[in-house]
Amino acid sequence: MILPKAVLLDRDGVINFDSPDYILAPEQWLPIPGSLQAIARLSGAGIQVAICSNQSALGRGMLDQQVFQSIHAKMMLAIEEKGGEIAHVAYCPHGPDDGCACRKPLPGMIDESLQVLQINAAEALFIGDSIRDVQAAHAASVAAMLVQSGYGDAAAILEKSRALMPDIRCYADLAAAVDALLA
Repeated sequence: MILPKAVLLDRDGVINFDSPDYILAPEQWLPIPGSLQAIARLSGAGIQVAICSNQSALGRGMLDQQVFQSIHAKMMLAIEEKGGEIAHVAYCPHGPDDGCACRKPLPGMIDESLQVLQINAAEALFIGDSIRDVQAAHAASVAAMLVQSGYGDAAAILEKSRALMPDIRCYADLAAAVDALLA
């Protein structure tokens, strides 16, 4: 496999543990074991890393921009402490009924990241944990991988994803996906 110039990551369920009740405070942001080191390995291999994440808790009024930025700062510091670098962060603050162009499964955040990173879709890979992630990657013509570290039904997510991308590869977590990518 030719290495991508950039890897775009979903946040919750890929980098950190997800919660059906949202991540609403910095102390709730807990990295999945090996995820920060995986990002550092991508950075060390010269691959740009970006984050594309739905964050509807903002639009729902469940947390404010200051708390969100505190969660984001904790994540960035944790990634940097392991030697990783994030080139771009795109997030959608809208709810599912807001009619925006950025919320996954739409490709808005992926398109934004490709533009900021100055690469085309063929040079990127999206790693996510949900069908929305795969749908957004597919809509942006970006290759995708799945990880099973999110809180959804991983088998059902994989089955739905294969309907869009028959050859999609699936791994236990981000560390395993990066192992396969860099092998």
